Amino acid sequence: MKIDGKLIATMVVLFGLSIACRPPVTSTQDYTKFNSENPRSILIVPVVNKSVDVTASDYFLATISKPVAERGYYVYPVNLVKRVLEDDGLADANLVHSANPKRLRDLFGSDAILYITIDDWTAKYAVLSTSVHVAFKYSLKSGKTGEELWSAQESMVYTPQNSSTGNPLADLLSAAITAGVTKAAPNYIPLAQQANGNAVFRVNQGLPLGPYALKNK
Repeated sequence: MKIDGKLIATMVVLFGLSIACRPPVTSTQDYTKFNSENPRSILIVPVVNKSVDVTASDYFLATISKPVAERGYYVYPVNLVKRVLEDDGLADANLVHSANPKRLRDLFGSDAILYITIDDWTAKYAVLSTSVHVAFKYSLKSGKTGEELWSAQESMVYTPQNSSTGNPLADLLSAAITAGVTKAAPNYIPLAQQANGNAVFRVNQGLPLGPYALKNK
């Protein structure tokens, strides 16, 4: 039987995508420093954006406050934080990340500062399908000492699935249209929300319950 080379290529691509979607193997996080600091308030500063999408940082910031607040911490309004930092000469996210955490504590009175880096925020086209990729690094540092209290990494991949109509030509056309639409207007927000939820709530890896969590009320 003759094997279609294009079919093999498609299978390889799909297999590669499935591997990229598998969650990383993780161990229990060391919360010794976190518990010692016992932070009540978290300052989320502007994110460092390493992707080619200049709008990624603003879109991402709209997704991160809610899960951190739901975990039981007071979260400073991110838009207000951004304006205050700009007025203080820290308009660039890289400058904020390289600044002394104690300086940020003096500005806002925060117990801890959450630094986030966007490593990936792209839509990638391959064999009549467009996959949306996001990847983030999270680092929570003490406002008192600057030491890292908690860290996480998350990556997500979404590839739209096309249902079969039984008509190969129609299915091919549908796949091409779906891939084109996804590439033209990829929806990163659900992936960012899921990645943030995983980072914050994952058992033995996420943020410990804060003082304002519903469980503590």
